[in-house]
Amino acid sequence: MVYRIKSFGQVNKNSKSCTSVFSESSTGTLVKGIYHLLSFLSLPLTACIHQNKTHFFCPSPIERDTPTTYEAETNSEEQAEQRHVAEEAEKEYQTALRMINGTNRKSQKKELYEKLLKVAWKGHHKAMEKVAYAMLFGDYMTQNIPKAKELFEKLALEGSPKAQMALGFLYAAGLGVNSSQAKALIYYTFGALGGNLVAHMILGYRYWGGVGVPQSCESALTHYRLVANHVASDVSLTGGSAVQRVRLLDEVENPGSTSGMLEEDLIQYYQFLAEKGDVQAQVGLGQLHLHGGRGVEQNHQRAYDYFNQAANAGNTHAMAFLGKMYSDGSEYLSQNNETALQYFKKASDLGNPVGQSGLGMAYLYGRGVPVNYELALKYFQKAAEQGWVDGQLQLGTMYYNGIGVKRDYKQALKFFNLASQAGHILAFYNLAQMHATGTGVMRSCHTAVELFKNVCERGRWSERLMAAYRSFKDGDMDGSLVQYLLLAEQGFEVAQSNVAFILDQTEVRIFSENETYPRALLHWTRAAAQGYTVARIKLGDYHFYGYGTDVDYETAVIHYRLASEQQHSAQAMFNLGYMHEKGLGIKQDIHLAKRFYDMAAEASPDAQVPVFLALCKLGLVYTLQYMHDLNMTELVSQVDLDQLLGPEWDLYLMTVIALLLGTVIAYRQRQHQAVPPRPPPLSAPARPPQEQPQPEDQVQPEVPPQAEEEQQ
Repeated sequence: MVYRIKSFGQVNKNSKSCTSVFSESSTGTLVKGIYHLLSFLSLPLTACIHQNKTHFFCPSPIERDTPTTYEAETNSEEQAEQRHVAEEAEKEYQTALRMINGTNRKSQKKELYEKLLKVAWKGHHKAMEKVAYAMLFGDYMTQNIPKAKELFEKLALEGSPKAQMALGFLYAAGLGVNSSQAKALIYYTFGALGGNLVAHMILGYRYWGGVGVPQSCESALTHYRLVANHVASDVSLTGGSAVQRVRLLDEVENPGSTSGMLEEDLIQYYQFLAEKGDVQAQVGLGQLHLHGGRGVEQNHQRAYDYFNQAANAGNTHAMAFLGKMYSDGSEYLSQNNETALQYFKKASDLGNPVGQSGLGMAYLYGRGVPVNYELALKYFQKAAEQGWVDGQLQLGTMYYNGIGVKRDYKQALKFFNLASQAGHILAFYNLAQMHATGTGVMRSCHTAVELFKNVCERGRWSERLMAAYRSFKDGDMDGSLVQYLLLAEQGFEVAQSNVAFILDQTEVRIFSENETYPRALLHWTRAAAQGYTVARIKLGDYHFYGYGTDVDYETAVIHYRLASEQQHSAQAMFNLGYMHEKGLGIKQDIHLAKRFYDMAAEASPDAQVPVFLALCKLGLVYTLQYMHDLNMTELVSQVDLDQLLGPEWDLYLMTVIALLLGTVIAYRQRQHQAVPPRPPPLSAPARPPQEQPQPEDQVQPEVPPQAEEEQQ
C-alpha cells in the first residue's frame, strides 16, 4: 500500500511516527485549532499529534517494509490497468458530453445521463460531478438527494471544489442533512479556495448581507470582484446571451405579462412572416437567435440565415450584425476580419450605428485595417450620438485609458453610465472598478459591490433560472425548488422570492409541512432586503397572520410602513389604513385610516374600488360612533311619534311616499313621449368616381415591429 501525503507533513521511513514542518509554535496552535474545529463539525480529517508536533494528513501508524520485486511488478501492472480504465472512461465521458450538448430531446438526454452514470461508477470525477448535480436537481434523472450527497462526499474527499460547494449548499439549505450554517461556511470556503466561482459568489453575498457571518463590505468586494473578472472576460461584443428573470408570483397572477417570454404561436407567426420576405421579422428573429432569451435558444446558424436574407434585401441592421458575427466568430461561423469589415463599411456608409461601432472596433484593434485611434474615436462618437450602447462603452474605455484622446475620467464615467442604462455587462463592470478604486469618483465600497454583484449575476450560471422555470412549468416543484434554492444562495433576488412563493403556494415533498412557512419567511426576508416591494408586504402579512412566526402586529406595521414610504406601495397603504381603523399594533385613529385609504387610491387605480368600499364602511362606522357619542339612542327613545304626528302617522307617511313615486313615474312617461322620433338619414348625392374620397380608416397590412436590441 502506498501512502500519499497531501501537504504540510512528511513521512519518516525510519520511525513509526510522523515528522512535520510545524513545531510547537503559534502556527502549530492554529493548526490544532482547525483540527479541533473540523473534528467538532464531523468533517473528514486525518491528523496525528506526537511529541508536541502537529501533522496533517499523516497515516498512523506507519509501517512499511521495502517492496519486493514481485510486489513492484504487481504494482506496475495494476497502475497500467488503472490508466487504461481511466482513459476508456474519459473517452466515454467526452462522447456522452458531446451528445448531450448536441441534442434538445429530453428522452435522448435521459439515456445519455444513464451512460454517464455508468462512467461515474468507473471513478471518473467529472462524470460523478455531473451525475450528482443531475440527481440533486432532478435534471434528466430521478431526483435523489441522499444519493447525490453520497457522491458529493466521495468527491469532496478527493478535493473536488464543485463537490465542496455542493455540500455547503446542502448544509445551508438543510437538504438531506440537518441544517448547519457553520458546516456550510466551511465547505463554501474550501470550494472557494479550490477556485469554484459559485462558492466565491455565495461567500460574496453572505458577507454583503451578513448571512451567517459578520457583515463586511470589503470581504464581499473581494469575492464579487474575483467572480466579475471571469464573467467580464467571457463577454463578447454581442453581449452574451440574455438572462430571463421570471417572477413566479407575477407569472401566476398575470400569465405571460411579465416573463418576457414569447409564446410559441407568436414565434411561428414571425417565422411565417420571415419566410414571406418580411425584412423586419427576419432581423428580429436574427437578433433573438444571436443572443438567445425570451424562450428562444441561442442558434448562430439560424441567426446568420435570417440576417443574410435581410441583408440581401438591403437592411443595414442585418449587414451590421453579420459583420459582428464574422468579427466575433463562433462554432458555426469562422472568424474573418475582412468579411466583417466589408459588412461594417456597407452599414456605416448608410448611417447605421451598429456598423459605425464595428468600424470603430476595427480601427481601434487593427482588425483588417491599420490601427487608427482618430478614426476609431470618430466612428464611436457617431454611433454614440445615435444611442448605440457599444459606441458609448468604447468611448468610455478610450477616455478612461487615454487612447487617442486625453485621459478624462469624468467623460469615461458619463459614457459608462449611458451604456449601463442599456444593460451592458462591461459598462457595469467598468463602473464597479471605478467605484472600487475611487478612480474619477469618490470611492464607495457599497456601490462597487452592488455593481459587481450585477455583473456576477450575468454569468453562465444564470441559465439555471430558465431551467428552474421550465421545471416549475412542467409541474416538477421539488426540482424547481432545489434549483431556485441554489440560485438564492448565490444572491439572486428573483430566486429568493420564487423559493418563498413555491413554499408558500405549493406542496413540496423535500420539506415537512411545518418547515414551509419558516423557510418561506426567511427567503421573503432576504428578497425584501434587496428591495423587492412584494416581499416586504409579504413579511407584514406573515407577522399579521402568524405564518412561520408569532402574530406580531407591531412588526407587521413596521414592514407595511417601509413598503409604503420607500416603494409607495398601494397595498401597504391600504393595509396601514385597515390597521389604523381597527387599532391593530397601532393607536386606533379613523382620520389616519381615511388618509391612508385615500393615499392608496391615489397610488394605484386598481385600489380605487376596494378603497371606495372601505371608505363607505368607515363612514358608517364613524356615523354610528358619532351617534353613540351624542347619546342619540336615548334621545330617539324619548320622542313619542304618536303624540307628535298622531296615531295614524305611519299611514300618512306611506301615502306621501306613494304620491311622490307616482309623480316621478308620470313625469318620466311624459318626458319620454315628448321626444320626437329620429328621422331616417337622407341619402347623399353620389359623387363621380374620380371624386370618391379614400376611407381614412382603411386597414393596412400589419408589419411586425423590429425587435429591440438586447444588450447584456
